[in-house]
Amino acid sequence: MRTSPASQPARRQPETVAFTRSELTRILSVYGYFVAAGEWRDYAIDSLNDAAVFSIFRRASELPLYRIEKRPALAKKQGAWVVVSMSGAVLRRGHELAQVLKVFDRQKLKLAT
Repeated sequence: MRTSPASQPARRQPETVAFTRSELTRILSVYGYFVAAGEWRDYAIDSLNDAAVFSIFRRASELPLYRIEKRPALAKKQGAWVVVSMSGAVLRRGHELAQVLKVFDRQKLKLAT
């Protein structure tokens, strides 16, 4: 006997993870600083089922220099935020975006000198 689609419980589509406006504002302020310094030139935003990713490129044809990832599933364990380098190394991980973005403060100092 076949069951009709109406009798089966509706499957919910998993919601995609996205950045909030305030999160994007923080990320774009760091991005803008390095664009003005001539270090970065392009970015991409991906909203996936388990993560939102802001990728930073030196040139559009290259692999991303950095990825800023928001992974809510890890919020209680390691922190929802992570900055990953081009080689895949985790540069900084944490519960707050502002803390994670401090990894770029060292580079700002290098540019200033």
